[in-house]
Amino acid sequence: MTPQAHPWLAHYPKEIDWYADIATSRLDGLLDRTEARFSEHVAIDFKGKIYSYRELAHKVRCFAHGLQALGVTKGMRVGLFMPNCPQYVIAYYAIVKIGAVVVNYNPLYARTELEHQIHDSGTEIMVTLNLSVLYDKLKDFVGQGKPLRHVIVGNLASVLPLTKAALYAMLKRKEQIEVPQDDYHSTFNEMLSYSPEVMPVPIDAHSDVAVLQYTGGTTGTPKGVMLTHANITANSEMCRRWFYRAQEGQESVLLALPLFHVFAMTVGMNFALASGFKLILHPRFEMKALLEDIEQKRPALMPGVPTMFTAILNYKQRENYDLSALKMCISGGAGLPLEIKQQFETLTGCSLVEGYGLSESSPVVSCNPLYGTNKAGSIGIPFPNTILEIVDKDDERTLLPQGEIGEICIRGVQVMLGYWNQPKETANVLKDGRLHTGDLGYMDEEGYIFVVDRKKEMILSGGYNIYPRHIEEVLYTHPAVHECAVIGMDHPVRGQVPKAFVVLKEGQQIDEKTLRSFVKEHVAAYSVPQDIVFLDALPKSPIGKILKKELRIL
Repeated sequence: MTPQAHPWLAHYPKEIDWYADIATSRLDGLLDRTEARFSEHVAIDFKGKIYSYRELAHKVRCFAHGLQALGVTKGMRVGLFMPNCPQYVIAYYAIVKIGAVVVNYNPLYARTELEHQIHDSGTEIMVTLNLSVLYDKLKDFVGQGKPLRHVIVGNLASVLPLTKAALYAMLKRKEQIEVPQDDYHSTFNEMLSYSPEVMPVPIDAHSDVAVLQYTGGTTGTPKGVMLTHANITANSEMCRRWFYRAQEGQESVLLALPLFHVFAMTVGMNFALASGFKLILHPRFEMKALLEDIEQKRPALMPGVPTMFTAILNYKQRENYDLSALKMCISGGAGLPLEIKQQFETLTGCSLVEGYGLSESSPVVSCNPLYGTNKAGSIGIPFPNTILEIVDKDDERTLLPQGEIGEICIRGVQVMLGYWNQPKETANVLKDGRLHTGDLGYMDEEGYIFVVDRKKEMILSGGYNIYPRHIEEVLYTHPAVHECAVIGMDHPVRGQVPKAFVVLKEGQQIDEKTLRSFVKEHVAAYSVPQDIVFLDALPKSPIGKILKKELRIL
């Protein structure tokens, strides 16, 4: 049996044109076009703080002018180090409007993780909030001779409906910092005080990088994925076509996934704002606030990860809330169990579908149809104008017939430009016009794709990506550790959590609590192993490779 050319076409939703010419543009053009069509519509609802498209676009232009006044030029790296909030959206679109590059930073990064990414990316300007939990990690990198030449500090309290008593309590607990009055700092409001006249910057959508999105590979070494303006705008357009029943200018999207993650950035923010939707932003996934907003603000769309949908189903008070407003939900980041899909659809009446993607593809490349055949365990069929192929994992060239397992490869305009400053790593995944995902799977007779194994060993915990090798490298720096291995173990709430197996050096002693505290100094809290098991030796193959598969039964 030989491979069929695009077998999914015979079963493609008739409302979606797979052959559609996917429009690409400069990224800031998404917001400009929406402002022209829906200027008085609500763009952002953040805890009751409302921004119209006209107001949002005006603030973006003012902030962009402010960046230019600071000397930010085309190609310069500007970091975003904050949770979901209006300041993130404003700064994001302002950065790309002047041709600079957004560098997304996880606000839960440990100091060492933050330091690595600042140096690797060449970030010169950082935008953050006046929260000590954020700024205290940054302050040592700011100033003369330091990697960050300027920090712009937003005031989260200014966009939260806080009473004077609540603000006083925050200050008393030292949750907020006073912005230093020097040449290295500006406030967010100072940036917004500039006029909206921005010096035009020419942008080539297909060659100019808009976002440097950090991820990790099989070794756990972070890599900066270079996503162009065309990559991101094309993927947003593909989402718009996939959600064809969502009416432009009329829907709302609830977003509790973190915007520093590419899934939320594209399927949440960019797709919503390109479509004239209201973006209901949550700074974090907090159950009561999320369910209240679903009931009261009635969003039709909500992207999420399986653990989020599972948590809603398991919430004891969920029956007290009306969730019937939800109509279209997409799950990504991990496999969506069939029982969770069915239970959530029964609870809400919505269509919950599983999609697939990765940072290197902006991210979405396939999805189950919202209104059509969904197959249990499948990641669906390719997005419009996107080709998924199953290639022989050994020769990395031969296309395999339906039903045979090989490496999943992608062709499409959403595929990255490459990895920042890592030509060898780029050449390893971009070959003959294909993006090699490192995931093994097969395509059935109707063109649906099934993932059977993940070569990357990545752990997905509560929506966060955790790379075992990164934790292992930290463990190896402890003087008592001889050998170690980290794997992902199933968890009823978070999906997976890291578990470490450690062999101590002869004569050394250390307890689990002390070793966990050591790891916590170097990685984000969600990356700290939930369990550390001490062994006399790790199982190995004849050539000395640690056999992680055998550790799963210990």
